[in-house]
Amino acid sequence: MSTNSLRRARTIALAGSSLLSLLAWPSLAHAEEAEDAGAGLGEITVTAQKRETDLQKTPVAISVLDATDLKNRGVVSLKDLQDGAVPSLRIAPFASRNSALAVGIRGIVPFDSNQPSRDAGVGIYIDGIYLGRSQGLGAALYDVERIEVLKGPQGTLFGRNATGGAVSIVTRKPSGEFHLAQTGGISNFGGYKSETHLDLPSFANVSVKLDGIVVKRGGTLDNPLDGEEDYNQLDQRGLHAGVLWEPSGSFSARYDFDISRDASTPYYMQVLTKSASIVFADVTKVQPDRVGTADVGVPEQESIGKTHGHALHLDWTVVDGVVLRSISSYRKLSQSQYDNGGAHQGSYAPNTNFGRYSLADMHQEQYSQELQAVGSLPRIEFVAGAYYYHEKGDDWAWAPYTMRWGANAAALPTRLPSLEAGQVTPFPDRASDAVAESFALYGQATWTPPLLADALHLTAGARYTRDKKHGDLFKVNGADTDFSFRFSSSRVDPTFTLAFDASDTVHLYAKWGTAYRAGGANSRSVTYRAYDPEEVETAEAGFKGEFLDRHVRLNLAAYRTIYKNQQIDFNARLSAVPGGPTRTTIETVNAEGNGTIKGFEADLTIAPVAGLTLTAAYAYTKGDLEKAVNPFNPSAPPQNVFLVYTPKNAFSGAIDYSLPLPEATFAGATLRAHVDANGGDGYHSQSSDTILTDSAFLVNARLSLADIDLASKAALQVSLWSRNLFNEAHTFFKTGTPETLISGIFNEPRTYGVEATVQF
Repeated sequence: MSTNSLRRARTIALAGSSLLSLLAWPSLAHAEEAEDAGAGLGEITVTAQKRETDLQKTPVAISVLDATDLKNRGVVSLKDLQDGAVPSLRIAPFASRNSALAVGIRGIVPFDSNQPSRDAGVGIYIDGIYLGRSQGLGAALYDVERIEVLKGPQGTLFGRNATGGAVSIVTRKPSGEFHLAQTGGISNFGGYKSETHLDLPSFANVSVKLDGIVVKRGGTLDNPLDGEEDYNQLDQRGLHAGVLWEPSGSFSARYDFDISRDASTPYYMQVLTKSASIVFADVTKVQPDRVGTADVGVPEQESIGKTHGHALHLDWTVVDGVVLRSISSYRKLSQSQYDNGGAHQGSYAPNTNFGRYSLADMHQEQYSQELQAVGSLPRIEFVAGAYYYHEKGDDWAWAPYTMRWGANAAALPTRLPSLEAGQVTPFPDRASDAVAESFALYGQATWTPPLLADALHLTAGARYTRDKKHGDLFKVNGADTDFSFRFSSSRVDPTFTLAFDASDTVHLYAKWGTAYRAGGANSRSVTYRAYDPEEVETAEAGFKGEFLDRHVRLNLAAYRTIYKNQQIDFNARLSAVPGGPTRTTIETVNAEGNGTIKGFEADLTIAPVAGLTLTAAYAYTKGDLEKAVNPFNPSAPPQNVFLVYTPKNAFSGAIDYSLPLPEATFAGATLRAHVDANGGDGYHSQSSDTILTDSAFLVNARLSLADIDLASKAALQVSLWSRNLFNEAHTFFKTGTPETLISGIFNEPRTYGVEATVQF
């Protein structure tokens, strides 16, 4: 998106916001009219402290997307939050690969965490169960009640790998009453969707819930090679079954099973600029704008991810105010990778091979057990727990060539007869495995002293964690090797919070806490050397307030994070064996110096009149990370270290309007309209690249006619929707140097469709 276009878009957005403010604030200026507008904003329940609390009284910076928000924004999986609905939350594919997601909060976005031996910096949880791999995170979600985005280190209650924060996905429990919701829809690019949610009546204190989803869409960019898959297509499907047994008011047991299949093809990485010294074949083009067809067709097939899992939640109220919980889980996933997204790039030379197909296959399984005691005593609320996690995984990778240039630049390229004919190394090029084991004890308590009318709350907590990891790199350059790593550590992560209720609707807090990302090893290296954990220490101050009879809600947070022992990747030329040939490899070591990340966040919600809600959010994030000396090449200039996928300024906003239609004409139907806008500055997509991606400004919209009465107590809702309504184009990934070649990936073009939901 050009600078002028971005300015025009922001001007339009500001003008619209100003107009809405002029319409809204007169109603808010008078108490009588405010009462007529309704009861104000409702309470939002969160579980950020392992108990249900009011968002406004919870001294944690949290953004919440409920089921309505997710539907209005067209969110089927976490990858749909890539547009920035929560400005501090950054979600992106790993380079061009839809099959693995990089997830970060407040600038902590580990770029390459999709190896069994490496971990992420944000904990992703579904119903309290940690998901250990970036693969599988793009699978379709089942009947989500809300998504809580917990910003800042969550080392005490959520543990390892929550340095940036945590994303807690909460699904709906079986209700014990009959409900059926069936959704069907079609969209452009040959897309269609079917979603079913069935709640059965309880029998013998047992309730059952079944969910199913199928979402399919063709590619958004054509691959000109006949018979090959297009770019950025998806096929997601899955089933979930939940059983809830409640034999008494003090005990419940909930079992959940889910299984999913996620098929996708990569994004297309196109050449944006190149220097005159790089020679291209005639068919290869410099494409500075988003295109609909790739310049060179290459072999491409779907990457397939399969997951399934079992979970058992037990809740027992032993005495009034004290609940014991058990969360047991087992999960397994497999992920294949077929990435030819940028295979055509590079200089032309007669009769040489190109089209390097990045192939990989990963298998992982994990199980975990958590025990919790949550309760309240006079003036004290507490949570204590024990946690065990075990994970093992293996992966292999191979990168054969698939195409060959002609005898001259004007000749069309040809496809190699087989992968083996154009291979780079024997199959596989590299293979590794890793096992991780983690044990933790944690506790946190909040004391309300008998002072200041019980307005003061002091919270202290700590978590002890013991980690062990080991693994083997048993293939390098296609040859058998016996490299291995072994890692163990133990640490304590404390947290302290001081909260003050300035009034019934205004709450202040200050907190300090630490967290860490576990150590490990890099399977892309030729040594598999271990590296240590990286750590963060964050001080934060927050304000949460509601005004004008709870028609306005404003939450603010400012923080400073000290980033210690950062895990940094360096390019090096090393030998896999002493005296052997050297090879360019990627080695991970811990940085010697500390860096800082400073930020400010604001969330505003206004309900000026009945049926109208305005929301806005903003995040400012600035990283100051020291340049790092490459220990494998100390004479080279220090390497840049930037925050990745993190705009300095990011924002989002939404308008939601609901209008009941006349009973006589529309049988009590309701018109609902939603528009949201999301954007931000350009950012670094690789930590050592100086270039920035484009700035972004995306608009999504949905218009529904809901509550249409049908026979048999059924209701119908019909909706028109669009994501990227104005077909805005920007690069969300960009790499290279201006002196040589810059390549990048553009965001998805406009998608739109119609869907209908029948509810019983």
